[in-house]
Amino acid sequence: MEASVILPILKKKLAFLSGGKDRRSGLILTIPLCLEQTNMDELSVTLDYLLSIPSEKCKARGFTVIVDGRKSQWNVVKTVVLMLQNVVPAEVSLVCVVKPDEFWDKKVTHFCFWKEKDRLGFEVILVSANKLTRYIEPCQLTEDFGGSLTYDHMDWLNKRLVFEKFTKESTSLLDELALINNGSDKGNEQEKERSVDLNFLPSVDPETVLQTGHELLSELQQRRFNGSDGGVSWSPMDDELLAQPQVMKLLDSLREQYTRYQEVCRQRSKRTQLEEIQQKVMQVVNWLEGPGSEQLRAQWGIGDSIRASQALQQKHEEIESQHSEWFAVYVELNQQIAALLNAGDEEDLVELKSLQQQLSDVCYRQASQLEFRQNLLQAALEFHGVAQDLSQQLDGLLGMLCVDVAPADGASIQQTLKLLEEKLKSVDVGLQGLREKGQGLLDQISNQASWAYGKDVTIENKENVDHIQGVMEDMQLRKQRCEDMVDVRRLKMLQMVQLFKCEEDASQAVEWLSELLDALLKTHIRLGDDAQETKVLLEKHRKFVDVAQSTYDYGRQLLQATVVLCQSLRCTSRSSGDTLPRLNRVWKQFTVASEERVHRLEMAIAFHSNAEKILQDCPEEPEAINDEEQFEEIEAVGKSLLDRLTVPVVYPDGTEQYFGSPSDMASTAEHIRDRMKLVSLKRQQLRHPEMVTSES
Repeated sequence: MEASVILPILKKKLAFLSGGKDRRSGLILTIPLCLEQTNMDELSVTLDYLLSIPSEKCKARGFTVIVDGRKSQWNVVKTVVLMLQNVVPAEVSLVCVVKPDEFWDKKVTHFCFWKEKDRLGFEVILVSANKLTRYIEPCQLTEDFGGSLTYDHMDWLNKRLVFEKFTKESTSLLDELALINNGSDKGNEQEKERSVDLNFLPSVDPETVLQTGHELLSELQQRRFNGSDGGVSWSPMDDELLAQPQVMKLLDSLREQYTRYQEVCRQRSKRTQLEEIQQKVMQVVNWLEGPGSEQLRAQWGIGDSIRASQALQQKHEEIESQHSEWFAVYVELNQQIAALLNAGDEEDLVELKSLQQQLSDVCYRQASQLEFRQNLLQAALEFHGVAQDLSQQLDGLLGMLCVDVAPADGASIQQTLKLLEEKLKSVDVGLQGLREKGQGLLDQISNQASWAYGKDVTIENKENVDHIQGVMEDMQLRKQRCEDMVDVRRLKMLQMVQLFKCEEDASQAVEWLSELLDALLKTHIRLGDDAQETKVLLEKHRKFVDVAQSTYDYGRQLLQATVVLCQSLRCTSRSSGDTLPRLNRVWKQFTVASEERVHRLEMAIAFHSNAEKILQDCPEEPEAINDEEQFEEIEAVGKSLLDRLTVPVVYPDGTEQYFGSPSDMASTAEHIRDRMKLVSLKRQQLRHPEMVTSES
């Protein structure tokens, strides 16, 4: 009887084996009665199914049946107990009827089960749920009776369904696999040569059945119980213990038959695969040695320009594209052959190695020819590219040399000269690169005959060699002509650099002299607070004039050098009509301003010296101090100096320029006036000494 047939009845949980055991190690069979009327036929079917699960050894230990009548009527309980006599009289050792706490007392007196023990064949006791542990350990009772044993009826039922389904499918699959394997062993040679088709496939997937069996076995072996506080472990139920060896035995048989089946399939697939490989190998070899080789034999030239080489390279890429399709087939075939060789079947090793060697030789030889041709065309393209770049560089250098030099200044000449040197150096590097590329290409061409399949390529090679050598010789001659022209141009440009340098330095001398003039007018304005300071300022001014004189002389020398260089270069210089007049004009302005500065300082020295003599009030020389003429002279010098401060410097061209700012001049004038006031006060003191006494 299968669980799937009576599944609706089993789901009702009319009876169940919880996995618990009594003190005699007998299984506990639980019959939970409910308020509804129990169908005795369905209960009988359920008991028959449950009692068919344990082994004979387990049945011999007897069953303890727990009839849970707490939710049922007495007559139903009695009927169930009597039914056990007919269903399992020999296997039942004890029947525990769980009664309600306050019912059945009167009814029990009318029917005493213990008096019927001999007739029933087993002992029947009435017990409350809380006293059931007197007969059965708590850890073997389910939670419904106050125990700690966990039981999930639907989980158990699902496992039974999986087990029975696995048993049924695996048994059927074993028969199919045995039939297929035995038929393959006894088949004739014609059947061995046929590939595996649908007639050789089992009705169910062996992998799926094996996976189901492994999962079922794993679940049966790993099931544990952790319900009590003490952490008591619970061994699997007896039906699970019984199922484990059955599942293991079926799995072993399945693996054995499935392994044989896989070997049968592998052998048939290998024979079919070998035939396909042989056919594909011959297709690849025939094309490479036929049309593929003819395409390469027709290509020998390298072209005489970049465009020609690119056209040949494009044609070669088309040839490579056709070959790549066959090389892809070669790679796939080589992998298939390697896989078959790894299988280690001695009967096919010789044939497979022969096919692999033949295929590899042809493909490698053709690939080498393609690579050689590609490298040759790439080298030719690079050679023509370098030759074209070098030709453009020589054209640019020649064009630069043919243009007359008319730079605006020395910096532009230096830049032009630097550019000329860089172009010449670039030409040298380009020519060296052309020689290297050309020699490398010649070396490759000399090796071209090594895979010519007997074809005479001397004529083609001679044309290519002559073309390469001719290009290199032509570039060498053009480069030599440019070098000669560069030497002449370099000498002329160096002289021009020197000319512009002299002109620039002369202009710089004018700028320096202008700056000195500007400094003289804006900063050299103080006249000193006393005679000593004024003398120091006069000495500094003379040194300042010496610096300006040196700057003027330096500018004159530079302008004389430009005249000499212009005569050598046969060109006119701008210095004689521009720089020289500016230099002379600035120098004259500086001379006028310098002389004015000297006059003012000399007047300031005279003024301060005379004023200081009077203000010192020396008693040894009263006659000098009382000299009225001396006071008048000081006053006249002071006024003259004040007047001179307000007068601008007049240049030879009629332009005017003042020393310093008005505020600077006002400050200097104020100091002179203060000194004049002191002198005037001293004069009054000397004239009227009694006024000074009365004031004091």
